[in-house]
Amino acid sequence: MNKKNILRTALFLGLFIALAWLVRSRFDVSADNIRSYILSFGAIGPLIFMGLYAIGPIVVFPTSVLSLAAAFAYGIWPGMLYIVIGATGAGVTGYIMGRFFGDSVLKFHQSKWAGNIYERMQGQGFLYVFILRLIPLVGFDILSYLAGMTRVKFLSFVLATVIGMLPGTFAYSLVGTSLASGDRTLILIAFSVFTLLLVTTYLFRNKVRTWLKL
Repeated sequence: MNKKNILRTALFLGLFIALAWLVRSRFDVSADNIRSYILSFGAIGPLIFMGLYAIGPIVVFPTSVLSLAAAFAYGIWPGMLYIVIGATGAGVTGYIMGRFFGDSVLKFHQSKWAGNIYERMQGQGFLYVFILRLIPLVGFDILSYLAGMTRVKFLSFVLATVIGMLPGTFAYSLVGTSLASGDRTLILIAFSVFTLLLVTTYLFRNKVRTWLKL
C-alpha cells in the first residue's frame, strides 16, 4: 500500500471512528428516543430525520430503528416518504464513499465475489442494485459501496435503490405505525406483511444468487 492509500485509509478510519463515537455518546439509539428527538424539532423534524438517515453509512446507525422511528412519529405514508428520501441519501453517501475510497479501504478485490461482480455490475448496474434492494442478500450499505466502487451510473443507482426498497419500506412503516397505534388488528396485519416479506426473501435467495451469479 502506497503513502497515498495509507493516508486515505487513515483519514477514512479517523472520520468513521470520530463520528461513530460522537453519535453513540450523544444519542440513546432506540426507536422511542429517536422519535422523541425528531419530534422535538417541530416542523423541521423530518429534515433532521432524513439527515440522520443520510449519514448512517458513516456512523453505523441502525437503519431499521430509524425506519420504525419515522413511522412512530409521522404515520405510515409521511413516514414512508421520509424513509425513502433518507435511505436514498444514505445510499448516495455509501455510493460516494465507495467511489472515493474504493479498494484502498474495503479491499473488495480480494473477496471471492470480485472476479464475477465487477464486470457484471458495470454492465448491468440498475438490474443488480434493483434486485439486491428488493431481495437484500447484501447489506444496504455494502451494496452502496459496491455500486460506487464498480462505477454503476449514478442515476441508475438512485432509481434502482428507490424502486427496489419500496416493499421493505412499506413493511417497516406499517409495523411502526401499528405499534404506535396499539391497534391489535393493525399490528397483526403489519407483522403478517413483514413476515411475508421475510419468507419471500428466504425462498428466493438461492434463485437470485444463481441468476445474478453471485
